Amino acid sequence: MFVLRLNCKDQPGIVAAVAACLAENGCNIEESSQFFDPLSGQFFMRVVFRPLEGKDEKPFAAAFEAIAAEFTMQHHICDLSQPVRMAVLVSKFDHCLNDLLYRWRTGHLPVEITCIISNHDDAKALADSHDLPFHHIPVTKETKAKAEENIAAIMQQTESELIVLARYMQVLSNEFCSTYEGRIINIHHSFLPGFKGAKPYTQAYERGVKMIGATAHFVTRDLDEGPIIAQGTQEVTHADSAESMQAKGRDTESLVLARAVKLYAERRIFLHGQRTIIL
Repeated sequence: MFVLRLNCKDQPGIVAAVAACLAENGCNIEESSQFFDPLSGQFFMRVVFRPLEGKDEKPFAAAFEAIAAEFTMQHHICDLSQPVRMAVLVSKFDHCLNDLLYRWRTGHLPVEITCIISNHDDAKALADSHDLPFHHIPVTKETKAKAEENIAAIMQQTESELIVLARYMQVLSNEFCSTYEGRIINIHHSFLPGFKGAKPYTQAYERGVKMIGATAHFVTRDLDEGPIIAQGTQEVTHADSAESMQAKGRDTESLVLARAVKLYAERRIFLHGQRTIIL
Protein backbone atom coordinates (compact mmCIF):
# COMPACT_ATOMS: atom_id res chain seq x y z
CA MET A 1 0.00 0.00 0.00
CA PHE A 2 0.99 3.58 -0.59
CA VAL A 3 -0.01 6.86 1.01
CA LEU A 4 -0.50 10.20 -0.70
CA ARG A 5 -0.28 13.29 1.49
CA LEU A 6 -1.06 16.73 0.14
CA ASN A 7 -1.89 20.24 1.21
CA CYS A 8 -2.81 23.36 -0.72
CA LYS A 9 -5.11 26.36 -0.62
CA ASP A 10 -8.69 25.16 -0.24
CA GLN A 11 -10.59 25.22 -3.52
CA PRO A 12 -13.36 23.24 -5.26
CA GLY A 13 -12.59 19.95 -6.95
CA ILE A 14 -9.56 18.70 -5.00
CA VAL A 15 -11.06 15.48 -3.69
CA ALA A 16 -12.71 14.68 -7.02
CA ALA A 17 -9.47 15.25 -8.92
CA VAL A 18 -7.48 13.01 -6.56
CA ALA A 19 -10.05 10.19 -6.69
CA ALA A 20 -10.35 10.38 -10.48
CA CYS A 21 -6.59 10.29 -10.97
CA LEU A 22 -6.27 7.24 -8.74
CA ALA A 23 -9.08 5.40 -10.54
CA GLU A 24 -7.77 6.26 -14.00
CA ASN A 25 -4.36 4.83 -13.11
CA GLY A 26 -5.48 1.51 -11.67
CA CYS A 27 -5.44 2.33 -7.95
CA ASN A 28 -8.02 1.56 -5.30
CA ILE A 29 -8.60 3.87 -2.31
CA GLU A 30 -8.24 2.03 1.00
CA GLU A 31 -8.55 5.00 3.36
CA SER A 32 -9.12 8.72 2.95
CA SER A 33 -9.29 11.67 5.33
CA GLN A 34 -9.16 15.42 4.87
CA PHE A 35 -9.25 18.62 6.87
CA PHE A 36 -9.85 22.29 6.11
CA ASP A 37 -8.01 24.70 8.39
CA PRO A 38 -10.05 27.89 8.71
CA LEU A 39 -7.12 29.75 10.27
CA SER A 40 -4.94 29.50 7.18
CA GLY A 41 -7.36 28.46 4.43
CA GLN A 42 -5.26 25.36 3.80
CA PHE A 43 -6.70 21.98 2.82
CA PHE A 44 -4.99 18.78 3.99
CA MET A 45 -5.60 15.29 2.64
CA ARG A 46 -4.21 11.82 3.30
CA VAL A 47 -5.13 8.92 1.03
CA VAL A 48 -4.02 5.31 1.42
CA PHE A 49 -4.25 3.49 -1.90
CA ARG A 50 -3.38 0.15 -3.39
CA PRO A 51 -2.51 -0.40 -7.07
CA LEU A 52 -4.60 -3.12 -8.64
CA GLU A 53 -2.99 -6.49 -9.30
CA GLY A 54 -0.26 -6.30 -11.90
CA LYS A 55 0.18 -2.54 -11.51
CA ASP A 56 2.33 -0.23 -9.40
CA GLU A 57 2.13 3.36 -8.18
CA LYS A 58 4.37 4.84 -10.89
CA PRO A 59 1.68 5.66 -13.48
CA PHE A 60 -0.38 7.40 -10.81
CA ALA A 61 2.64 9.28 -9.44
CA ALA A 62 3.50 10.55 -12.92
CA ALA A 63 -0.08 11.51 -13.76
CA PHE A 64 -0.61 13.22 -10.43
CA GLU A 65 2.07 15.82 -11.14
CA ALA A 66 -0.40 17.62 -13.42
CA ILE A 67 -3.03 17.64 -10.65
CA ALA A 68 -0.49 18.95 -8.15
CA ALA A 69 0.50 21.74 -10.51
CA GLU A 70 -3.13 22.68 -11.22
CA PHE A 71 -3.95 23.09 -7.52
CA THR A 72 -0.44 24.29 -6.46
CA MET A 73 -0.08 21.40 -4.02
CA GLN A 74 2.70 20.24 -1.79
CA HIS A 75 2.56 16.46 -1.94
CA HIS A 76 4.42 13.26 -1.10
CA ILE A 77 3.84 9.61 -1.96
CA CYS A 78 5.29 7.00 0.41
CA ASP A 79 5.37 3.22 0.34
CA LEU A 80 3.79 2.05 3.60
CA SER A 81 5.38 -1.37 3.24
CA GLN A 82 8.78 0.23 3.89
CA PRO A 83 9.22 0.82 7.65
CA VAL A 84 10.60 4.16 8.76
CA ARG A 85 14.24 3.81 9.72
CA MET A 86 14.94 5.54 13.01
CA ALA A 87 17.71 6.03 15.54
CA VAL A 88 16.83 6.19 19.24
CA LEU A 89 18.74 8.52 21.54
CA VAL A 90 18.60 7.92 25.29
CA SER A 91 20.45 8.94 28.44
CA LYS A 92 19.97 7.02 31.71
CA PHE A 93 16.21 6.53 32.01
CA ASP A 94 15.36 3.65 29.66
CA HIS A 95 11.61 3.12 30.15
CA CYS A 96 10.65 4.78 26.85
CA LEU A 97 13.42 2.97 25.01
CA ASN A 98 12.34 -0.38 26.45
CA ASP A 99 8.73 0.25 25.40
CA LEU A 100 9.75 1.20 21.85
CA LEU A 101 11.91 -1.91 21.58
CA TYR A 102 9.04 -4.14 22.69
CA ARG A 103 6.61 -2.60 20.22
CA TRP A 104 9.19 -2.83 17.43
CA ARG A 105 10.07 -6.44 18.23
CA THR A 106 6.41 -7.51 18.31
CA GLY A 107 5.54 -5.72 15.08
CA HIS A 108 3.33 -3.06 16.65
CA LEU A 109 5.38 -0.19 15.29
CA PRO A 110 6.01 0.09 11.53
CA VAL A 111 9.62 1.16 12.05
CA GLU A 112 13.10 -0.23 11.75
CA ILE A 113 15.30 0.76 14.71
CA THR A 114 18.76 1.14 13.23
CA CYS A 115 20.74 1.87 16.38
CA ILE A 116 20.73 3.24 19.90
CA ILE A 117 22.85 6.28 20.73
CA SER A 118 23.54 7.46 24.26
CA ASN A 119 25.70 9.87 26.20
CA HIS A 120 25.94 7.17 28.88
CA ASP A 121 26.55 3.42 28.67
CA ASP A 122 23.58 2.36 30.84
CA ALA A 123 21.47 1.19 27.88
CA LYS A 124 24.18 -0.92 26.24
CA ALA A 125 22.95 -4.20 27.73
CA LEU A 126 19.45 -3.47 26.48
CA ALA A 127 20.77 -2.74 23.00
CA ASP A 128 22.90 -5.89 23.03
CA SER A 129 19.90 -8.00 24.04
CA HIS A 130 18.11 -6.81 20.88
CA ASP A 131 21.19 -7.19 18.64
CA LEU A 132 21.20 -3.48 17.94
CA PRO A 133 24.32 -1.34 17.41
CA PHE A 134 25.03 0.81 20.48
CA HIS A 135 26.97 4.03 20.15
CA HIS A 136 28.29 5.60 23.33
CA ILE A 137 28.90 9.27 22.58
CA PRO A 138 29.70 11.23 25.76
CA VAL A 139 28.72 14.89 25.69
CA THR A 140 30.41 17.77 27.46
CA LYS A 141 30.34 21.48 26.77
CA GLU A 142 33.64 21.11 24.94
CA THR A 143 32.66 18.02 22.91
CA LYS A 144 29.02 18.88 22.12
CA ALA A 145 29.66 19.98 18.53
CA LYS A 146 31.77 16.88 17.79
CA ALA A 147 29.16 14.63 19.42
CA GLU A 148 26.46 16.01 17.13
CA GLU A 149 28.73 15.51 14.14
CA ASN A 150 29.10 11.87 15.16
CA ILE A 151 25.33 11.47 15.53
CA ALA A 152 24.79 13.00 12.08
CA ALA A 153 27.39 10.63 10.61
CA ILE A 154 25.60 7.63 12.16
CA MET A 155 22.29 8.87 10.76
CA GLN A 156 23.83 8.98 7.30
CA GLN A 157 25.59 5.62 7.60
CA THR A 158 22.44 3.85 8.79
CA GLU A 159 20.20 5.72 6.32
CA SER A 160 17.96 6.70 9.21
CA GLU A 161 15.15 9.17 8.58
CA LEU A 162 13.85 9.79 12.10
CA ILE A 163 15.51 10.64 15.40
CA VAL A 164 13.59 9.72 18.55
CA LEU A 165 14.69 11.28 21.83
CA ALA A 166 13.59 8.66 24.34
CA ARG A 167 14.55 10.73 27.39
CA TYR A 168 17.81 11.96 25.88
CA MET A 169 18.75 14.64 28.39
CA GLN A 170 20.82 16.88 26.16
CA VAL A 171 19.83 20.13 24.47
CA LEU A 172 20.51 19.92 20.75
CA SER A 173 22.12 22.84 18.94
CA ASN A 174 20.18 25.16 16.68
CA GLU A 175 22.16 23.88 13.70
CA PHE A 176 21.33 20.25 14.44
CA CYS A 177 17.64 21.07 14.94
CA SER A 178 17.54 22.91 11.63
CA THR A 179 19.25 20.07 9.76
CA TYR A 180 16.70 17.54 11.00
CA GLU A 181 13.66 19.82 11.12
CA GLY A 182 10.46 17.77 11.30
CA ARG A 183 12.47 14.58 11.88
CA ILE A 184 13.25 14.73 15.61
CA ILE A 185 10.57 13.64 18.09
CA ASN A 186 11.06 14.29 21.78
CA ILE A 187 9.09 13.11 24.80
CA HIS A 188 8.71 15.76 27.48
CA HIS A 189 7.97 14.58 30.99
CA SER A 190 5.22 17.11 31.50
CA PHE A 191 1.94 18.24 29.97
CA LEU A 192 3.10 21.24 27.97
CA PRO A 193 2.90 24.03 28.57
CA GLY A 194 3.60 23.26 32.19
CA PHE A 195 6.33 22.87 34.76
CA LYS A 196 9.55 23.58 32.91
CA GLY A 197 13.07 23.01 34.11
CA ALA A 198 14.37 20.51 36.62
CA LYS A 199 12.26 18.09 38.68
CA PRO A 200 8.85 18.68 37.07
CA TYR A 201 7.22 16.00 39.23
CA THR A 202 8.47 17.68 42.39
CA GLN A 203 7.09 21.01 41.17
CA ALA A 204 3.77 19.34 40.39
CA TYR A 205 3.69 17.71 43.82
CA GLU A 206 4.44 20.99 45.58
CA ARG A 207 1.62 22.68 43.67
CA GLY A 208 -0.85 19.93 44.62
CA VAL A 209 -1.81 19.06 41.05
CA LYS A 210 -4.51 16.50 40.36
CA MET A 211 -3.31 15.48 36.92
CA ILE A 212 0.09 14.89 35.38
CA GLY A 213 0.96 14.27 31.76
CA ALA A 214 3.48 13.87 28.99
CA THR A 215 3.95 15.56 25.62
CA ALA A 216 5.56 14.28 22.42
CA HIS A 217 6.61 17.08 20.10
CA PHE A 218 8.90 17.90 17.23
CA VAL A 219 12.19 19.44 18.31
CA THR A 220 12.88 23.00 17.23
CA ARG A 221 15.35 25.73 18.17
CA ASP A 222 12.93 26.79 20.93
CA LEU A 223 13.42 24.37 23.80
CA ASP A 224 10.31 22.27 24.51
CA GLU A 225 8.14 24.53 22.35
CA GLY A 226 8.02 22.56 19.09
CA PRO A 227 4.79 21.48 17.38
CA ILE A 228 2.91 19.02 19.60
CA ILE A 229 2.15 15.57 18.17
CA ALA A 230 0.55 13.67 21.05
CA GLN A 231 -0.25 14.15 24.72
CA GLY A 232 -1.49 12.02 27.58
CA THR A 233 -2.59 12.55 31.15
CA GLN A 234 -2.72 10.55 34.35
CA GLU A 235 -4.84 11.32 37.41
CA VAL A 236 -3.13 11.68 40.78
CA THR A 237 -4.36 12.54 44.27
CA HIS A 238 -3.11 14.26 47.40
CA ALA A 239 -1.86 10.86 48.55
CA ASP A 240 0.66 10.62 45.72
CA SER A 241 4.26 11.52 46.46
CA ALA A 242 6.66 12.97 43.93
CA GLU A 243 8.10 9.46 43.54
CA SER A 244 4.74 7.81 42.84
CA MET A 245 3.87 10.60 40.39
CA GLN A 246 7.13 9.93 38.60
CA ALA A 247 6.38 6.19 38.39
CA LYS A 248 2.94 6.89 36.91
CA GLY A 249 4.44 9.51 34.62
CA ARG A 250 6.88 7.03 33.14
CA ASP A 251 3.99 4.89 31.90
CA THR A 252 2.36 7.94 30.30
CA GLU A 253 5.62 9.03 28.70
CA SER A 254 6.11 5.62 27.12
CA LEU A 255 2.56 5.48 25.74
CA VAL A 256 2.62 9.02 24.35
CA LEU A 257 6.02 8.63 22.68
CA ALA A 258 5.00 5.34 21.07
CA ARG A 259 1.80 6.95 19.80
CA ALA A 260 3.75 9.84 18.27
CA VAL A 261 6.22 7.51 16.55
CA LYS A 262 3.37 5.43 15.13
CA LEU A 263 1.64 8.54 13.78
CA TYR A 264 4.87 9.58 12.09
CA ALA A 265 5.56 6.12 10.68
CA GLU A 266 2.04 5.92 9.24
CA ARG A 267 2.62 9.31 7.59
CA ARG A 268 -0.32 10.92 9.38
CA ILE A 269 1.40 14.11 10.58
CA PHE A 270 1.30 17.38 8.67
CA LEU A 271 3.55 20.13 9.99
CA HIS A 272 1.78 23.45 9.72
CA GLY A 273 3.74 26.27 11.29
CA GLN A 274 3.72 25.74 15.05
CA ARG A 275 0.88 23.24 14.80
CA THR A 276 0.42 19.69 13.60
CA ILE A 277 -2.54 18.32 11.63
CA ILE A 278 -3.05 14.60 12.32
CA LEU A 279 -5.05 12.65 9.73
